[in-house]
Amino acid sequence: MKRRFLLIALGAALLAALATLAQAWGWIALPPLLPVSLRWIALAAFATWAAARRSLTAWIVVGMLAGVEIGHDAPAAALHLQILGQIFLRLIKTIVAPLLFATLVSGIAGHADLKQVGRMGVKALIFFEVVTTLALLIGLAAINLSRAGVGVTTPASGEAAPAVATLSSTDTVLHIFPENFAKAVAEDQILQVVVFSVLFGAALAMVGEGKRRPMLAFTESLAETMFKFTNVVMLFAPLGVAGAMAYTVAHSGLAMLGHLFSLLATLYVALIVFLVLVLLPTAAMARVPVKRFLQAVAEPASIAFATSSSEAALPRAMESMEAMGVPRPIVAFIIPLGYSFNLTGTTLYLSLGAIFVAQASGQHLSFGRQLTVMLALMLASKGVAGVSRGAIVVLLGMAPALGLPAAPIFLLFGIDALMDMGRTAVNVIGNCLAAAVMARCEGVGLGQTAVESSVTA
Repeated sequence: MKRRFLLIALGAALLAALATLAQAWGWIALPPLLPVSLRWIALAAFATWAAARRSLTAWIVVGMLAGVEIGHDAPAAALHLQILGQIFLRLIKTIVAPLLFATLVSGIAGHADLKQVGRMGVKALIFFEVVTTLALLIGLAAINLSRAGVGVTTPASGEAAPAVATLSSTDTVLHIFPENFAKAVAEDQILQVVVFSVLFGAALAMVGEGKRRPMLAFTESLAETMFKFTNVVMLFAPLGVAGAMAYTVAHSGLAMLGHLFSLLATLYVALIVFLVLVLLPTAAMARVPVKRFLQAVAEPASIAFATSSSEAALPRAMESMEAMGVPRPIVAFIIPLGYSFNLTGTTLYLSLGAIFVAQASGQHLSFGRQLTVMLALMLASKGVAGVSRGAIVVLLGMAPALGLPAAPIFLLFGIDALMDMGRTAVNVIGNCLAAAVMARCEGVGLGQTAVESSVTA
Protein backbone atom coordinates (compact mmCIF):
# COMPACT_ATOMS: atom_id res chain seq x y z
CA MET A 1 0.00 0.00 0.00
CA LYS A 2 2.82 2.43 0.91
CA ARG A 3 4.59 1.64 -2.35
CA ARG A 4 1.38 2.28 -4.26
CA PHE A 5 1.01 5.70 -2.65
CA LEU A 6 4.63 6.49 -3.49
CA LEU A 7 4.19 5.44 -7.13
CA ILE A 8 1.06 7.60 -7.42
CA ALA A 9 2.93 10.54 -5.87
CA LEU A 10 5.90 10.13 -8.21
CA GLY A 11 3.60 9.80 -11.23
CA ALA A 12 1.72 12.95 -10.25
CA ALA A 13 5.02 14.78 -9.69
CA LEU A 14 6.25 13.72 -13.14
CA LEU A 15 3.08 14.97 -14.81
CA ALA A 16 3.28 18.22 -12.87
CA ALA A 17 6.92 18.70 -13.87
CA LEU A 18 6.19 18.04 -17.53
CA ALA A 19 3.24 20.42 -17.51
CA THR A 20 5.29 23.12 -15.77
CA LEU A 21 8.15 22.77 -18.27
CA ALA A 22 5.76 22.76 -21.20
CA GLN A 23 4.18 25.96 -19.96
CA ALA A 24 7.52 27.65 -19.16
CA TRP A 25 9.22 26.75 -22.44
CA GLY A 26 6.17 27.15 -24.67
CA TRP A 27 6.07 23.54 -25.90
CA ILE A 28 2.28 23.46 -25.90
CA ALA A 29 -0.53 25.81 -24.96
CA LEU A 30 -1.99 24.77 -21.60
CA PRO A 31 -4.58 26.38 -19.34
CA PRO A 32 -2.65 28.51 -16.82
CA LEU A 33 -4.14 26.70 -13.82
CA LEU A 34 -3.35 23.19 -15.09
CA PRO A 35 0.34 23.02 -14.05
CA VAL A 36 -0.51 24.56 -10.68
CA SER A 37 -3.33 22.08 -10.12
CA LEU A 38 -1.10 19.15 -11.05
CA ARG A 39 1.60 20.31 -8.64
CA TRP A 40 -0.91 20.51 -5.79
CA ILE A 41 -2.30 17.08 -6.70
CA ALA A 42 1.28 15.75 -6.54
CA LEU A 43 1.73 17.38 -3.13
CA ALA A 44 -1.49 15.81 -1.89
CA ALA A 45 -0.26 12.43 -3.12
CA PHE A 46 3.06 12.89 -1.30
CA ALA A 47 1.18 13.89 1.87
CA THR A 48 -0.92 10.72 1.61
CA TRP A 49 2.27 8.68 1.21
CA ALA A 50 3.83 10.43 4.25
CA ALA A 51 0.72 9.73 6.32
CA ALA A 52 0.91 6.04 5.40
CA ARG A 53 4.61 5.88 6.33
CA ARG A 54 4.16 7.80 9.61
CA SER A 55 7.69 9.14 9.15
CA LEU A 56 8.83 12.56 10.35
CA THR A 57 11.42 12.69 7.57
CA ALA A 58 8.72 12.15 4.96
CA TRP A 59 6.63 14.95 6.48
CA ILE A 60 9.63 17.30 6.50
CA VAL A 61 10.07 16.61 2.78
CA VAL A 62 6.37 17.33 2.23
CA GLY A 63 6.70 20.53 4.28
CA MET A 64 9.66 21.65 2.19
CA LEU A 65 7.82 20.97 -1.10
CA ALA A 66 4.66 22.67 0.15
CA GLY A 67 6.65 25.69 1.29
CA VAL A 68 8.34 25.99 -2.11
CA GLU A 69 4.99 25.74 -3.87
CA ILE A 70 3.27 28.29 -1.64
CA GLY A 71 6.19 30.69 -2.00
CA HIS A 72 6.02 30.34 -5.78
CA ASP A 73 2.24 30.44 -6.24
CA ALA A 74 1.23 32.88 -3.50
CA PRO A 75 4.25 35.03 -2.57
CA ALA A 76 2.15 37.69 -0.85
CA ALA A 77 0.63 35.14 1.53
CA ALA A 78 3.94 33.31 1.95
CA LEU A 79 5.58 36.41 3.39
CA HIS A 80 3.30 36.06 6.42
CA LEU A 81 4.37 32.46 7.10
CA GLN A 82 7.77 33.44 8.46
CA ILE A 83 6.32 33.21 11.98
CA LEU A 84 6.19 29.41 11.69
CA GLY A 85 9.94 29.26 11.18
CA GLN A 86 10.52 31.72 14.01
CA ILE A 87 8.46 29.63 16.44
CA PHE A 88 10.43 26.52 15.50
CA LEU A 89 13.71 28.39 15.98
CA ARG A 90 12.70 29.52 19.47
CA LEU A 91 11.74 25.98 20.46
CA ILE A 92 15.06 24.62 19.18
CA LYS A 93 17.00 27.20 21.18
CA THR A 94 15.39 26.05 24.42
CA ILE A 95 16.82 22.56 23.89
CA VAL A 96 20.50 23.18 23.34
CA ALA A 97 21.89 24.24 26.72
CA PRO A 98 20.19 21.61 28.95
CA LEU A 99 20.80 18.91 26.33
CA LEU A 100 24.53 19.63 26.09
CA PHE A 101 24.92 19.92 29.85
CA ALA A 102 23.14 16.62 30.53
CA THR A 103 24.80 14.59 27.78
CA LEU A 104 28.33 15.88 28.39
CA VAL A 105 28.20 15.46 32.17
CA SER A 106 26.68 11.98 32.03
CA GLY A 107 29.02 10.98 29.20
CA ILE A 108 32.19 12.08 31.03
CA ALA A 109 31.23 11.11 34.57
CA GLY A 110 29.72 7.85 33.34
CA HIS A 111 33.18 6.86 32.10
CA ALA A 112 34.84 7.27 35.47
CA ASP A 113 36.48 3.92 34.80
CA LEU A 114 38.91 5.85 32.59
CA LYS A 115 41.18 5.62 35.64
CA GLN A 116 41.22 1.86 35.28
CA VAL A 117 41.34 1.85 31.50
CA GLY A 118 44.05 4.54 31.71
CA ARG A 119 46.38 4.24 28.77
CA MET A 120 43.70 3.13 26.30
CA GLY A 121 41.38 5.94 27.31
CA VAL A 122 44.01 8.62 26.69
CA LYS A 123 44.97 7.07 23.34
CA ALA A 124 41.32 6.88 22.32
CA LEU A 125 40.64 10.54 23.12
CA ILE A 126 43.75 11.65 21.22
CA PHE A 127 42.72 9.48 18.26
CA PHE A 128 39.18 10.92 18.32
CA GLU A 129 40.38 14.52 18.29
CA VAL A 130 42.95 13.98 15.52
CA VAL A 131 40.44 12.24 13.25
CA THR A 132 37.61 14.72 13.87
CA THR A 133 40.02 17.62 13.24
CA LEU A 134 40.96 16.09 9.88
CA ALA A 135 37.24 15.69 9.08
CA LEU A 136 36.72 19.34 9.96
CA LEU A 137 39.55 20.48 7.68
CA ILE A 138 38.31 18.35 4.75
CA GLY A 139 34.81 19.79 5.12
CA LEU A 140 36.23 23.29 5.34
CA ALA A 141 38.27 22.79 2.17
CA ALA A 142 35.30 21.25 0.30
CA ILE A 143 32.86 24.08 0.99
CA ASN A 144 35.46 26.75 0.21
CA LEU A 145 36.15 25.06 -3.13
CA SER A 146 32.50 24.47 -4.10
CA ARG A 147 31.27 27.83 -2.70
CA ALA A 148 27.77 26.35 -2.65
CA GLY A 149 26.36 29.17 -0.54
CA VAL A 150 27.72 32.05 -2.60
CA GLY A 151 24.89 33.79 -4.41
CA VAL A 152 22.09 32.58 -2.15
CA THR A 153 19.75 35.43 -1.30
CA THR A 154 18.12 34.92 2.07
CA PRO A 155 15.64 37.21 3.75
CA ALA A 156 16.14 38.61 7.19
CA SER A 157 15.01 36.27 9.92
CA GLY A 158 12.79 38.86 11.55
CA GLU A 159 14.88 38.79 14.69
CA ALA A 160 17.66 41.14 15.61
CA ALA A 161 20.87 40.14 13.91
CA PRO A 162 23.46 38.91 16.35
CA ALA A 163 25.93 41.61 17.22
CA VAL A 164 29.45 40.43 16.49
CA ALA A 165 32.00 42.52 18.30
CA THR A 166 35.58 42.58 17.14
CA LEU A 167 37.51 40.92 19.97
CA SER A 168 41.21 40.76 20.55
CA SER A 169 42.85 37.33 20.69
CA THR A 170 43.00 37.58 24.48
CA ASP A 171 39.32 38.51 24.74
CA THR A 172 38.40 35.71 22.32
CA VAL A 173 40.06 33.11 24.55
CA LEU A 174 38.61 34.69 27.70
CA HIS A 175 35.12 34.66 26.16
CA ILE A 176 35.21 30.86 26.03
CA PHE A 177 35.20 30.51 29.81
CA PRO A 178 32.01 31.24 31.77
CA GLU A 179 31.85 33.55 34.77
CA ASN A 180 28.27 32.56 35.55
CA PHE A 181 26.58 29.39 34.25
CA ALA A 182 23.06 30.84 34.43
CA LYS A 183 24.23 33.93 32.55
CA ALA A 184 25.84 31.76 29.86
CA VAL A 185 22.55 29.89 29.38
CA ALA A 186 20.45 33.08 29.35
CA GLU A 187 22.71 34.76 26.78
CA ASP A 188 22.96 31.67 24.51
CA GLN A 189 26.71 31.40 25.10
CA ILE A 190 26.72 27.74 24.15
CA LEU A 191 30.50 27.33 24.08
CA GLN A 192 30.64 28.54 27.68
CA VAL A 193 27.97 25.98 28.55
CA VAL A 194 30.12 23.28 26.92
CA VAL A 195 33.24 24.30 28.87
CA PHE A 196 31.33 24.38 32.16
CA SER A 197 29.75 20.97 31.41
CA VAL A 198 33.11 19.35 30.58
CA LEU A 199 34.70 20.66 33.78
CA PHE A 200 31.64 19.71 35.82
CA GLY A 201 31.65 16.20 34.36
CA ALA A 202 35.37 15.77 35.06
CA ALA A 203 34.87 16.94 38.65
CA LEU A 204 31.90 14.61 39.10
CA ALA A 205 33.99 11.69 37.84
CA MET A 206 36.41 12.32 40.72
CA VAL A 207 33.67 12.19 43.37
CA GLY A 208 33.10 8.99 45.32
CA GLU A 209 30.52 6.54 43.99
CA GLY A 210 27.97 7.24 46.72
CA LYS A 211 27.79 10.98 46.07
CA ARG A 212 28.38 10.74 42.35
CA ARG A 213 25.53 8.37 41.62
CA PRO A 214 22.59 10.75 42.46
CA MET A 215 23.96 13.55 40.27
CA LEU A 216 24.80 11.12 37.49
CA ALA A 217 21.26 9.69 37.69
CA PHE A 218 19.89 13.24 37.45
CA THR A 219 21.92 14.13 34.35
CA GLU A 220 21.09 10.81 32.69
CA SER A 221 17.40 11.40 33.39
CA LEU A 222 17.67 14.99 32.14
CA ALA A 223 19.38 13.78 28.96
CA GLU A 224 16.63 11.24 28.26
CA THR A 225 13.99 13.89 28.96
CA MET A 226 15.66 16.33 26.57
CA PHE A 227 15.81 13.62 23.88
CA LYS A 228 12.04 13.19 24.24
CA PHE A 229 11.57 16.97 24.37
CA THR A 230 13.50 17.24 21.09
CA ASN A 231 11.28 14.60 19.54
CA VAL A 232 8.22 16.63 20.54
CA VAL A 233 9.68 19.84 19.12
CA MET A 234 10.66 18.06 15.90
CA LEU A 235 6.98 17.24 15.33
CA PHE A 236 6.63 20.95 14.54
CA ALA A 237 9.52 20.74 12.04
CA PRO A 238 7.36 20.20 8.91
CA LEU A 239 5.39 23.39 9.62
CA GLY A 240 8.53 25.33 10.54
CA VAL A 241 10.30 24.18 7.38
CA ALA A 242 7.22 24.93 5.25
CA GLY A 243 6.95 28.46 6.64
CA ALA A 244 10.68 29.18 6.28
CA MET A 245 10.84 27.79 2.74
CA ALA A 246 7.69 29.62 1.65
CA TYR A 247 9.06 32.92 2.95
CA THR A 248 12.48 32.34 1.38
CA VAL A 249 11.09 31.38 -2.05
CA ALA A 250 8.68 34.33 -2.00
CA HIS A 251 11.58 36.64 -1.21
CA SER A 252 14.39 35.06 -3.23
CA GLY A 253 12.84 32.86 -5.93
CA LEU A 254 13.68 29.25 -6.82
CA ALA A 255 17.36 29.76 -7.62
CA MET A 256 18.40 28.71 -4.08
CA LEU A 257 17.36 25.07 -4.80
CA GLY A 258 20.41 24.71 -7.03
CA HIS A 259 22.62 25.88 -4.18
CA LEU A 260 21.12 23.27 -1.86
CA PHE A 261 21.82 20.43 -4.29
CA SER A 262 25.34 21.79 -4.75
CA LEU A 263 25.78 21.61 -0.97
CA LEU A 264 24.46 18.03 -0.93
CA ALA A 265 26.93 16.99 -3.63
CA THR A 266 29.74 18.76 -1.78
CA LEU A 267 28.97 16.84 1.40
CA TYR A 268 29.02 13.41 -0.21
CA VAL A 269 32.21 14.15 -2.15
CA ALA A 270 33.84 15.34 1.09
CA LEU A 271 32.68 12.23 2.98
CA ILE A 272 34.14 9.98 0.28
CA VAL A 273 37.42 11.91 0.37
CA PHE A 274 37.51 11.54 4.16
CA LEU A 275 36.93 7.79 3.95
CA VAL A 276 39.58 7.30 1.27
CA LEU A 277 42.26 9.72 2.49
CA VAL A 278 41.85 9.46 6.27
CA LEU A 279 40.05 6.35 7.52
CA LEU A 280 41.47 3.76 5.11
CA PRO A 281 45.10 4.97 5.48
CA THR A 282 44.61 5.03 9.26
CA ALA A 283 43.48 1.40 9.17
CA ALA A 284 46.47 0.47 7.01
CA MET A 285 48.94 2.29 9.29
CA ALA A 286 47.49 0.58 12.36
CA ARG A 287 47.78 -2.77 10.53
CA VAL A 288 44.05 -3.36 10.71
CA PRO A 289 43.14 -5.91 7.98
CA VAL A 290 41.32 -3.54 5.64
CA LYS A 291 39.35 -6.14 3.70
CA ARG A 292 38.07 -7.83 6.87
CA PHE A 293 37.26 -4.46 8.38
CA LEU A 294 35.23 -3.38 5.35
CA GLN A 295 33.31 -6.67 5.44
CA ALA A 296 32.64 -6.26 9.16
CA VAL A 297 31.50 -2.65 8.94
CA ALA A 298 29.33 -3.01 5.81
CA GLU A 299 26.16 -4.08 7.61
CA PRO A 300 26.18 -1.58 10.53
CA ALA A 301 27.06 1.23 8.09
CA SER A 302 24.17 0.19 5.85
CA ILE A 303 21.80 0.21 8.82
CA ALA A 304 23.02 3.67 9.83
CA PHE A 305 22.64 4.97 6.26
CA ALA A 306 19.13 3.58 5.85
CA THR A 307 17.82 4.67 9.27
CA SER A 308 19.92 7.85 9.77
CA SER A 309 20.41 6.58 13.32
CA SER A 310 23.72 5.69 14.95
CA GLU A 311 21.83 4.02 17.79
CA ALA A 312 20.05 1.65 15.41
CA ALA A 313 23.45 0.45 14.16
CA LEU A 314 25.10 0.21 17.60
CA PRO A 315 24.27 -3.43 18.48
CA ARG A 316 25.33 -4.74 15.07
CA ALA A 317 28.47 -2.59 15.10
CA MET A 318 29.56 -4.04 18.43
CA GLU A 319 28.80 -7.58 17.31
CA SER A 320 30.71 -7.10 14.05
CA MET A 321 33.80 -5.74 15.80
CA GLU A 322 33.77 -8.61 18.29
CA ALA A 323 33.42 -11.10 15.43
CA MET A 324 36.41 -9.46 13.77
CA GLY A 325 38.49 -10.18 16.87
CA VAL A 326 38.31 -6.94 18.88
CA PRO A 327 38.03 -7.91 22.58
CA ARG A 328 34.67 -7.21 24.18
CA PRO A 329 36.06 -4.86 26.87
CA ILE A 330 37.57 -2.66 24.15
CA VAL A 331 34.39 -2.73 22.06
CA ALA A 332 32.20 -1.95 25.08
CA PHE A 333 34.39 1.01 26.03
CA ILE A 334 35.53 2.57 22.74
CA ILE A 335 32.38 2.48 20.60
CA PRO A 336 30.01 4.10 23.16
CA LEU A 337 32.73 6.65 24.00
CA GLY A 338 33.10 7.37 20.29
CA TYR A 339 29.38 8.11 20.05
CA SER A 340 30.11 11.21 22.13
CA PHE A 341 33.61 12.19 21.04
CA ASN A 342 34.18 10.70 17.56
CA LEU A 343 31.40 12.14 15.41
CA THR A 344 33.53 12.48 12.29
CA GLY A 345 30.65 12.66 9.81
CA THR A 346 28.77 15.18 11.94
CA THR A 347 31.87 17.34 12.39
CA LEU A 348 32.48 17.37 8.64
CA TYR A 349 28.85 18.31 8.02
CA LEU A 350 28.96 21.13 10.59
CA SER A 351 31.97 22.66 8.84
CA LEU A 352 30.07 22.59 5.55
CA GLY A 353 26.85 23.91 7.07
CA ALA A 354 28.42 26.77 9.01
CA ILE A 355 30.45 28.12 6.08
CA PHE A 356 27.44 27.64 3.75
CA VAL A 357 25.42 29.84 6.13
CA ALA A 358 28.18 32.43 6.21
CA GLN A 359 28.44 32.42 2.40
CA ALA A 360 24.66 32.67 2.03
CA SER A 361 24.55 35.68 4.35
CA GLY A 362 27.34 37.43 2.44
CA GLN A 363 29.89 37.18 5.24
CA HIS A 364 33.54 36.76 4.33
CA LEU A 365 35.28 34.79 7.06
CA SER A 366 39.05 34.73 7.19
CA PHE A 367 40.72 31.33 7.51
CA GLY A 368 41.47 32.01 11.17
CA ARG A 369 37.86 32.98 11.83
CA GLN A 370 36.67 29.84 10.05
CA LEU A 371 38.90 27.70 12.26
CA THR A 372 37.52 29.42 15.36
CA VAL A 373 33.95 28.73 14.23
CA MET A 374 34.81 25.10 13.47
CA LEU A 375 36.48 24.55 16.84
CA ALA A 376 33.44 25.95 18.64
CA LEU A 377 31.07 23.72 16.66
CA MET A 378 33.26 20.64 17.18
CA LEU A 379 33.18 21.17 20.95
CA ALA A 380 29.45 21.88 20.97
CA SER A 381 28.66 18.74 18.97
CA LYS A 382 30.03 16.39 21.63
CA GLY A 383 27.39 14.18 23.20
CA VAL A 384 24.41 14.81 20.90
CA ALA A 385 24.70 11.71 18.71
CA GLY A 386 21.41 10.39 20.04
CA VAL A 387 19.30 13.45 19.37
CA SER A 388 17.13 13.70 16.28
CA ARG A 389 18.63 16.20 13.79
CA GLY A 390 21.38 16.79 16.37
CA ALA A 391 23.71 18.59 13.94
CA ILE A 392 21.00 21.10 12.98
CA VAL A 393 20.14 21.61 16.66
CA VAL A 394 23.79 22.43 17.41
CA LEU A 395 24.11 24.74 14.40
CA LEU A 396 20.93 26.65 15.28
CA GLY A 397 21.90 26.88 18.93
CA MET A 398 25.42 28.13 18.21
CA ALA A 399 24.47 30.59 15.43
CA PRO A 400 24.00 33.69 17.64
CA ALA A 401 27.30 33.12 19.46
CA LEU A 402 29.13 32.66 16.15
CA GLY A 403 27.55 35.70 14.52
CA LEU A 404 25.69 33.61 11.94
CA PRO A 405 22.09 34.36 10.88
CA ALA A 406 19.41 31.71 11.39
CA ALA A 407 17.56 32.21 8.08
CA PRO A 408 19.99 30.23 5.87
CA ILE A 409 20.04 27.37 8.38
CA PHE A 410 16.37 26.72 7.68
CA LEU A 411 17.27 26.01 4.07
CA LEU A 412 19.34 23.05 5.29
CA PHE A 413 16.27 21.37 6.77
CA GLY A 414 14.94 20.63 3.29
CA ILE A 415 17.86 18.33 2.45
CA ASP A 416 18.97 17.43 5.98
CA ALA A 417 17.45 13.94 5.78
CA LEU A 418 19.58 13.18 2.70
CA MET A 419 22.71 14.60 4.34
CA ASP A 420 21.99 12.84 7.64
CA MET A 421 22.19 9.42 5.97
CA GLY A 422 25.76 9.94 4.80
CA ARG A 423 27.13 11.61 7.90
CA THR A 424 25.58 8.99 10.21
CA ALA A 425 27.10 6.12 8.22
CA VAL A 426 30.53 7.79 8.44
CA ASN A 427 30.06 8.26 12.21
CA VAL A 428 29.50 4.51 12.59
CA ILE A 429 32.44 3.56 10.34
CA GLY A 430 34.72 5.91 12.27
CA ASN A 431 33.71 4.44 15.63
CA CYS A 432 34.19 0.88 14.42
CA LEU A 433 37.64 1.80 13.11
CA ALA A 434 38.51 3.42 16.44
CA ALA A 435 37.75 0.14 18.24
CA ALA A 436 39.92 -1.81 15.78
CA VAL A 437 42.81 0.69 16.05
CA MET A 438 42.70 0.64 19.86
CA ALA A 439 42.76 -3.15 19.75
CA ARG A 440 45.89 -3.04 17.61
CA CYS A 441 47.44 -0.50 20.01
CA GLU A 442 46.79 -2.97 22.83
CA GLY A 443 48.55 -5.72 20.90
CA VAL A 444 45.50 -7.66 19.74
CA GLY A 445 46.17 -9.42 16.43
CA LEU A 446 42.62 -9.21 14.97
CA GLY A 447 43.27 -12.53 13.30
CA GLN A 448 41.80 -14.39 16.23
CA THR A 449 38.23 -15.45 16.76
CA ALA A 450 36.04 -13.35 19.04
CA VAL A 451 36.31 -15.98 21.82
CA GLU A 452 40.12 -16.12 21.64
CA SER A 453 40.50 -12.36 21.64
CA SER A 454 38.19 -12.03 24.66
CA VAL A 455 40.33 -14.54 26.53
CA THR A 456 43.48 -12.63 25.53
CA ALA A 457 41.99 -9.40 26.88
